[in-house]
Amino acid sequence: MTDTRRRVKVYTLNEDRQWDDRGTGHVSSCYVERLKGMSLLVRAESDGSLLLESKINPNTAYQKQQDTLIVWSEAENYDLALSFQEKAGCDEIWEKICQVQGKDPSVDITQDLVDESEEERFDDMSSPGLELPSCELSRLEEIAELVASSLPSPLRREKLALALENEGYIKKLLEIFHVCEDLENIEGLHHLYEIIKGIFLLNRTALFEVMFSEECIMDVIGCLEYDPSLSQSRKHREFLTKTAKFKEVIPISDPELKQKIHQTYRVQYIQDMVLPTPSVFEENMLSTLHSFIFFNKVEIVGMLQEDEKFLTDLFAQLTDEATDEEKRQELVNFLKEFCAFSQTLQPQNRDAFFKTLSNMGILPALEVILGMDDAQVRSAATDIFSYLVEYNPSMVREFVMQEAQQNDDDILLINLIIEHMICDTDPELGGAVLLMGLLRTLVDPENMLATANKTEKTEFLGFFYKHCMHVLTAPLLANTTEDKPSKDDFQTAQLLALILELLTFCVEHHTYHIKNYIINKDILRRVLVLMASKHAFLALCALRFKRKIIGLKDEFYNRYIMKSFLFEPVVKAFLNNGSRYNLMNSAIIEMFEFIRVEDIKSLTAHVIENYWKALEDVDYVQTFKGLKLRFEQQRERQDNPKLDSMRSILRNHRYRRDARTLEDEEEMWFNTDEDDMEDGEAVVPPSDKPKNDEDIMDPISKFMERKKLKESEEKEVLLKTNLSGRQSPSFKLSFSSGTKSNLTSQSSASNLPGSPGSPGSPGSPGSPGSVSKSTSQMAAITTKGGLVGLVDYPDDDEEDDEDEDKEETLLLSKKAKLESS
Repeated sequence: MTDTRRRVKVYTLNEDRQWDDRGTGHVSSCYVERLKGMSLLVRAESDGSLLLESKINPNTAYQKQQDTLIVWSEAENYDLALSFQEKAGCDEIWEKICQVQGKDPSVDITQDLVDESEEERFDDMSSPGLELPSCELSRLEEIAELVASSLPSPLRREKLALALENEGYIKKLLEIFHVCEDLENIEGLHHLYEIIKGIFLLNRTALFEVMFSEECIMDVIGCLEYDPSLSQSRKHREFLTKTAKFKEVIPISDPELKQKIHQTYRVQYIQDMVLPTPSVFEENMLSTLHSFIFFNKVEIVGMLQEDEKFLTDLFAQLTDEATDEEKRQELVNFLKEFCAFSQTLQPQNRDAFFKTLSNMGILPALEVILGMDDAQVRSAATDIFSYLVEYNPSMVREFVMQEAQQNDDDILLINLIIEHMICDTDPELGGAVLLMGLLRTLVDPENMLATANKTEKTEFLGFFYKHCMHVLTAPLLANTTEDKPSKDDFQTAQLLALILELLTFCVEHHTYHIKNYIINKDILRRVLVLMASKHAFLALCALRFKRKIIGLKDEFYNRYIMKSFLFEPVVKAFLNNGSRYNLMNSAIIEMFEFIRVEDIKSLTAHVIENYWKALEDVDYVQTFKGLKLRFEQQRERQDNPKLDSMRSILRNHRYRRDARTLEDEEEMWFNTDEDDMEDGEAVVPPSDKPKNDEDIMDPISKFMERKKLKESEEKEVLLKTNLSGRQSPSFKLSFSSGTKSNLTSQSSASNLPGSPGSPGSPGSPGSPGSVSKSTSQMAAITTKGGLVGLVDYPDDDEEDDEDEDKEETLLLSKKAKLESS
């Protein structure tokens, strides 16, 4: 099999500065005698011919990009690149290169100016190693070639950048740009495009400061309009000067701040719209441009934040009823952009920013805005609210609890948010989904604070369930007044699904608050009406809500479910689903299986007593038969409390022993002669107190008589399902003294599952070699005075003779005894 780690494509840079694919092959590194050094070899995967043979020169600058790319310059105008199929192969070859050059493989460039001595660096920088041609129209092509040839080499890029800075070269180029435009010299304009684009890729802050200055930036954008690959020039300057208008919603008095805003907008436009998308080889060459924009935004936010008059006027106009709608929309959009800029701040600066907004009254202002009719204004206000909730939900919670003491429920901020969610006109409910996420954050106890005197969780949840929950559940209650949803269109179903998702979250995290609300308002019954929806996702949401409640195993919920017969809608949905194997079918079966596995007794009895006839024919899973078996076992324990008590006694004898006694027993068992052991006999330590034989026999006899009547049906269920570890045991108590006697069940033990004569292998459920809760099939009761038989059967001796000949059965019995111990 071919090693894909070493599979590469070989690229070379052509005269047009485009990368040409030279073929695909497999790379290796080895010593080449002819080149006198370690070399990179690439052989074509098609015919094995040599695609590349390149000596790893100790002074060549190799660069690793994007984890799968290695680029280097072989000569002044001959650049090479290896593009690896897998990162592991690239890392392997990179380590070889770094090993030859004595570099740490963690670097991305093997030769950098930082690695050179101070003397060498001074010589490189001060020497006229890179002389720029005179800035003339006739030499534009030469300048463009020089810039392009310098880009692959970090050292040449550095020298070129210094030369451009020292000679004020950019301003001279922009003067030639005006000449070319006046003369309509298209060839010259194309060269200028390549030169300015190359200067951007030098990635130097000092050059950006010159290019983005007020006097130069529009000319730089003008140069970038003449892309040689386009048939017509773009009209970027026309868009920026005529179409894009700067609006001062609040007059800005600081000229420096105003200039910074203009500059940031234009540079962002250059990055997003003017510059072509950088290729994989230019990936890291615009990082300084990103940083320039980032720090500009930080400065703008800081300067606006410090201007108290500006922010005061902003919030005053936002909340002033006299402000016209158009002006208010501009103010809200500005505030939204302002908050978006704040995301670039460091955490401590962002804290100060939102504190300033909070002190200026941003939350009361949002409350006013959200109460307006303009949908665009409300949408922008919602975005601002999301920034505040994500930053500090506790600040929002504190505000809404304070305002509840002064305002009616209808105009509370959270209720306005809920109403906007409910009234979202978007067919896909995009806004409602966002608002539901914000509500979930606000009611999440995980981000609530707790102090010594009070807990935010208790206070806020008390407020929320008193003042807000009725607004949230209103659409649900209005749509479930009958046996099926009154409105069942797609948008309504989506909204109800969102509400159910939040209610399900509350069930999981809010304990008694949501429990009281659900039981007092009969919410679960209304939710289960949605099981009749034609939208499967909504019916599943309703089922998930009930499943979350059952999963809590809370008897208050269970009694409420049984009292209102709230399994009926689920069973109806299950039967209506028929034999279809889908998510609804699986989810309902899983819910009943949970009840069975967790042995929720009250719900088990309720389901079997009320819905068994509807479910008894479901045999493609054993869940419902398992529930029936659970139910019967519960009833038997209720009818025979003495039997249940006896099981407890046996368990106490079997498990409550100290380690030393256990070791003695095992030693005694291994030393006992097999001929002295009876089939099914188990040895246990003497009990501390003799038991009355009649007291023990009475419940066992009654139990066996009842068991005989049901045995055929029970056996079929056991063989088919084997669902429960608590199967009714077949008791066999053996005792030895002067006289041996056995107490066996009235039915033949050899015909029951798990008996030595029944089919099945050791280790399978119900077989002698398995460990199950029915290990009480073999037990012995003793007294201090020795082993005393409780009952003496006349055919006991015959059974003993037969059993002594069954060595295999005896071994299995020993194994069962050890495991039960």
